[in-house]
Amino acid sequence: MQRVLLGLGTNLGDKIKNLQIALKALSNQLGEITKISSVYETEAWGVQNQDNYYNIVIEINTNFFPLGLIQKILAIESSLGRIREKKWDSRIIDIDILFYENYVISTDHLRLPHPFLEKRNFVLEPLNEVVRDFTHPKLRKTISELKSTCSDKSWIKKLNIKLQREL
Repeated sequence: MQRVLLGLGTNLGDKIKNLQIALKALSNQLGEITKISSVYETEAWGVQNQDNYYNIVIEINTNFFPLGLIQKILAIESSLGRIREKKWDSRIIDIDILFYENYVISTDHLRLPHPFLEKRNFVLEPLNEVVRDFTHPKLRKTISELKSTCSDKSWIKKLNIKLQREL
C-alpha cells in the first residue's frame, strides 16, 4: 500500500455533496481513506468572478501506481460531471495528487509533487492539518514550514463541517 495525499476542490452546485460523493468514489475505487481535513472555503485562485471553492485534503492508502492512479482519478472526475474546457475554470470536482509517498515524477501526464502547491494557501492549510510534519521531497521543508513562508495572501476560512469517509 502506498500513502497518497490528494487535494479536492469544488465551486459548483452543492459543494458539500460534491466532496462527499467524491470521497465515496475514491474510497470505493482507490483504497482506504485514513485522514480527512476540515473543509476550507477559499476564493478562486488564478481567476476572478468565480464562486468560492470548498477544499479538503485527504490521505489515502492505495495499491495503484502513480500513472494508473492519475487515470483512475481522471475517470472519477469525469463520472462525477467534471468537464475540462479551460484552465482554472469552475468545476464540480477537482482531484489533484499532491504527493505520492516521497516520489518525484515528471511526465507529460503527471508531475509529483504537485507543482506550485507551496504557493497556494488553499492547499497548504488543509495539508498542514493532515500532515504538518511531512517533508516535501524536492523543497526539503515540512508542510508547516511551507505554510509559514507562503506568500499567497488569498483568504481562507475553516468551516465547521466534518465529512465522512464513506456514506
